Amino acid sequence: MIKIQLSDHFTYRKLLQFTFPSIIMMVFTSIYSVVDGFFVSNYVGKTPFASLNLVMPFLMILGAFGFMIGTGGSALTAMTLGMGDDKKANRIFSLLIYLVIGIGIIFSLLGIFFLEPIAKLLGASDDMLPYCIQYGSIILFALVPFMLQNVFQSFLVTAEKPTLGLIITLAAGLTNMILDWLFMAVFSWGIAGAAWATAISQTIGGLVPLIYFAFPNKSKLQLGKTKLDKKTIIRTCTNGSSEFLSNISLSLTSMLYNIRLIQLAGENGVSIYGVLMYVNFIFLAVFIGFSIGTAPIIGYHHGADHHKEMKSLFKKSFIIISTVSVTMFVLAELFAKPLGTIFVGYDKELLEMTVEAFKICSFMFIFCGINIFGSAFFTALNNGLISALISFGRTLVFQVICVLLLPQLFGVNGLWLSVVIAEVMALIVTIICLIKNRKKYHYA
Repeated sequence: MIKIQLSDHFTYRKLLQFTFPSIIMMVFTSIYSVVDGFFVSNYVGKTPFASLNLVMPFLMILGAFGFMIGTGGSALTAMTLGMGDDKKANRIFSLLIYLVIGIGIIFSLLGIFFLEPIAKLLGASDDMLPYCIQYGSIILFALVPFMLQNVFQSFLVTAEKPTLGLIITLAAGLTNMILDWLFMAVFSWGIAGAAWATAISQTIGGLVPLIYFAFPNKSKLQLGKTKLDKKTIIRTCTNGSSEFLSNISLSLTSMLYNIRLIQLAGENGVSIYGVLMYVNFIFLAVFIGFSIGTAPIIGYHHGADHHKEMKSLFKKSFIIISTVSVTMFVLAELFAKPLGTIFVGYDKELLEMTVEAFKICSFMFIFCGINIFGSAFFTALNNGLISALISFGRTLVFQVICVLLLPQLFGVNGLWLSVVIAEVMALIVTIICLIKNRKKYHYA
């Protein structure tokens, strides 16, 4: 196989070939919680399934720091490589990895300590609370490798090793699936089995690349000596703030959705939302993976002032994302019932409600791809402000407005429609930002 470098000219084929490992990597990463949900729903019960969905947003908030450092730091590192300063790029890389490990340990301890009061705050009933605590405490035990896994998803692409990232993620994903089956279907460990399966798989996904970069390797990056550089940390966090806000906002809106659903539809509503989120995780992972894969390329050519290549990359990416968006909408409409059956086929009423909700929500796939790519595109250009504006509007501001208003008009269906309307509003913001900054960054 011909090695693809960041400095290459990218045709459609080469762009898809380079980003494909990142897409598959994100899909398998999203499968962790999906597989947990499937086995918990079918082998443990509806209440544990709702409990898992209730506590998951809190766990994702703590892990969001890894996404911020990974996206913001890899864009900065890629731009530095494009400017020809490999030593500085490795210092930045090493500093950020050590920072994530330190922050992860602190977050893990704090998360375990505050888990019970937060679960109560999120609306956990007396029946749901033990399941929330049991699942959450085990996942928090493996928070550091989970955060590292999020970081290395971006840095492995920057190191021109997307295939290695794919192999590691496949290994972790398959481990999760096998252990979920073993721990719940065979050993009957209940929701604790789901948590241990995920924790072990995340440990593989986080520690294997850490070991790889700690020793001499053939990539562009290696862990080594570094020094505290506040400017680099601030710049990384600022640049990656959109991904951080996106994950935080997604978790906060999930909490809001769950609270509203408990009010409008009870435990069934939370279960439906869980199914929708699981399917969305996989579909959206394609857009996120493509964005992660293209970000270092964009960052490199931006740093090297290759304006012609920037225009080519933007045009090709936009066409690919648009094509995939329409395809996903069609697939979601066609397979709404089979996908719902996987999770809640044992309950006819719940399945009918899930299918109805999914057919409404599936319209979001037409719009969300451009929004996700637009935010990641500006992160790659090291413009965290615009990236955060798009992301923050899409995942929090517009969704909160819709969640508060639309159920007053359409009841429970207003909640499912909220996702679609929020994406449409975000698309308007994304297009405006892309048009206004096209001359500044020379991509159109």
